[in-house]
Amino acid sequence: MASPVFLCILLVIFGSYLSICAAGDGKQSFVVVSTRSFQTEDVCSTSTVTSWPNRAAAPLVHRHGPCAKSQSTDKPSFTEALHRSRVRADYIMSKAPRGTTVQEQDEGKVSIPAYLGTSVDSQEYVVTLGLGTPAVEQVVLLDTGSYLSWVQCAPCNSSDCYPQKDPLFDPRKSSTYAPISCGSDVCKILQSDDKLNNGCSMNGNGTQSQCGYRVEYGGGSKTSGVYSNEALTLAPGIVIKDFHFGCGYKQGGPNDKFDGLLGLGRAPESLPVQTSAVYGGSFSYCLPPVSSGTGFLALGAPSNTSAFSFTSMTPLMDYATFYVVELTGISVGGKQLHIPRKALEGGMIVDCGNIITQLPTTPHAKLQSAFRAAMAAYPLVPSDPDETCYNFTGYSNVTVPKVALTFSGGVTIDLDVPNGVLLDGCLAFAESGPDGYGGTIGNVQMRTSEMLYDVRGGRLGFRAGAC
Repeated sequence: MASPVFLCILLVIFGSYLSICAAGDGKQSFVVVSTRSFQTEDVCSTSTVTSWPNRAAAPLVHRHGPCAKSQSTDKPSFTEALHRSRVRADYIMSKAPRGTTVQEQDEGKVSIPAYLGTSVDSQEYVVTLGLGTPAVEQVVLLDTGSYLSWVQCAPCNSSDCYPQKDPLFDPRKSSTYAPISCGSDVCKILQSDDKLNNGCSMNGNGTQSQCGYRVEYGGGSKTSGVYSNEALTLAPGIVIKDFHFGCGYKQGGPNDKFDGLLGLGRAPESLPVQTSAVYGGSFSYCLPPVSSGTGFLALGAPSNTSAFSFTSMTPLMDYATFYVVELTGISVGGKQLHIPRKALEGGMIVDCGNIITQLPTTPHAKLQSAFRAAMAAYPLVPSDPDETCYNFTGYSNVTVPKVALTFSGGVTIDLDVPNGVLLDGCLAFAESGPDGYGGTIGNVQMRTSEMLYDVRGGRLGFRAGAC
């Protein structure tokens, strides 16, 4: 049998050299990239967020990159990113107790059960929104694994709130702020949610008045305060008049720089559900290829979705806040891996708050083996056997195999090369657990694709090269 003929085309993109190599049949399988593409730029590469009819969009940036208003000081190494992803993924997949009651008295006024949520410190992308009237900028973490949004609120001293660059949101200075009352339907819905188990704050004479919330995350972070109603500015001229969020007066744990969290999950408290009457419950985002780039978050779906490839999306068992898709195959360097179908059962949670994709044992082992074989020309860094990290010192260019994920319906997505495959020179995949256990799709693998969550239609769309 004759050996396949490879053709290479040299391109220059953003000052970096990139070469696409294809087999004789024209099928792209490897990409030659400059090692400069692995390095984080010190200068923000801004781009204008497109204004679409019937959609609201805001710029999205990496909180450790130069585009962030205030860079977080805890940029994780690959090992730390792997650890954070494991902690978050293990919690999400573990069916942890969802009603553990913890009584806490805050100055004798609040007694609220706790909910162990997901991990805040693994999240990496932020958007800047306006809260209140007049609007005050707030930099909030993006999270599809949470649904209650919150920000830190004044008055709050240094022992109750963590440091942030922006001034704390002060509801006393907003003409549109109102605490949600205990007897309201909004509070009753919050209280009836067995994943939040919230309660009500008490006024001075011992009667219930304001709706309280309390969330404790798996990474040790926690927030509590008053569930509130306020005007939310998504973009210039686009204001949500009655946005429900947590006004946090007591925070704790390993938080840093960001002002709060924006919940994008499927429950009634989330931003997409709250705005579903206007934007249909759909939303999308595009994560930039590198931390010095800019992406976007958008509410609503485009009128023409022909550029998207869609796969079915379902809730995770009785834990409906998460978005789940079915992974059916993986290819490396244009070659499909032989993975037993049962190994991929269990579904994959699409989690923009997680960093690295977690795969069951057999799929992960086969991917790692195929990737190492394709990268055999480069020295591995001695590390944990579960890690695949390379020493590219002395190389100006490296040849990286394309990795593609196939989902139900035959939808195949080519991951961005190198930044959707490698993180700090390491293969950005880890093991989630036994075959059939399921896993998570992390944010590294989402880079450069617009991810469209069509919740009403029960499908997830991918549009390549969107940012």
